[in-house]
Amino acid sequence: MKETTVHIPVGNAVLEGDLAIPPKSQGIVIFAHGSGSSRFSSRNKYVAEYLQREGFATLLFDLLTPEEERIDNYNMEYRFNIKLLTVRLSGATLWITKHAPASKLAVGYFGASTGAAAALAAENDHHGTVKAVVSRGGRPDLAGGALPQVLAPTLFIVGGEDHQVLDLNEQAMAKMRAVKELSIVPGATHLFEEPGALKTVSGLALGWFQQYLKAGKS
Repeated sequence: MKETTVHIPVGNAVLEGDLAIPPKSQGIVIFAHGSGSSRFSSRNKYVAEYLQREGFATLLFDLLTPEEERIDNYNMEYRFNIKLLTVRLSGATLWITKHAPASKLAVGYFGASTGAAAALAAENDHHGTVKAVVSRGGRPDLAGGALPQVLAPTLFIVGGEDHQVLDLNEQAMAKMRAVKELSIVPGATHLFEEPGALKTVSGLALGWFQQYLKAGKS
C-alpha cells in the first residue's frame, strides 16, 4: 500500500506522518506510538499494514518534533507528558477530519504504551468522531480523569506475561463506563516480540475496528 508523507500543523509544531488510504476504506485508524518510539515503530507499522490489507486507512505520525525527540532521547522529558501527547493526537484528529479524501472516514485510535493514554484522553475531545479505540500494551492508567468520560468502545490488548501492565489495565477499565473488553495474549510480554504474538494483536484489533468503526460519518 502506497503511503503519502503528510505534515500536520498542531499549535506551534508541524508533525510528520505517513497516510495510507486503500480503495473503499472502511474507516481510518490513527496510531499513537509509545514512549521512546516514533511513527517508524516496527510493531505499529506491522499492525497498520495488516489493517490496510483489510481495507482500513491508517495514519502513523510523530507525536514529537525532531528537536523534541532529540531532547527526549537524552532525558525522557516528553514521553510521559500525556497532556502534550493528547494535544498532538487531538490536533491530528481534527486535521484528518478536514483532509480529503480521509475527511469522510470514521476515525479509530490505536494506542501503544503511553500512546494509549493519549488516545483515551484525546477521545474526550472528539466524542462522536472517534468510534473505537484499541490499546496495545498500553498505560491507560495515565489517562486519569479522562477514563470515565470515554464513550468509544475500547479494546485492551495485554500480554499474558506483562503482569504489571495487566494490573494497570484492569484498574483503568474499572473506571470506564464505555463498552470495553480485555484480550490477553497468552505467553506474550510487553512488546509482543514472541512468534505470532503481533499477528494475534493485529487480528484482535481488526475484529474490533470491523465491529465498531463504520464507514462514513454520522
